[in-house]
Amino acid sequence: MFDVGFSEILVILVVALVVIGPEKLPKVARTLGLLTGRLQRYAANIKADVERELRNEEVLRIEREAKNTITQIESGISKVIKEEVNSIHGKIP
Repeated sequence: MFDVGFSEILVILVVALVVIGPEKLPKVARTLGLLTGRLQRYAANIKADVERELRNEEVLRIEREAKNTITQIESGISKVIKEEVNSIHGKIP
């Protein structure tokens, strides 16, 4: 995502040490770590929700296709049965 090398991280740490000070730096670093963890969990949850919705959509699509196929099969069977019944009734004197 970000292309940050060791030298950039070192510059950021030195600037943070100068701006924040050595007393507050550990607390700020801990807070940033916690926020980063929360952000990663939030992103993972969003990704899982999106994947779940995509799977649900796929299942619904398959279900619609199956219902259409079943309806076509039922109508085909009904047509064959009606034809057979009509052919039987046509042979009865």
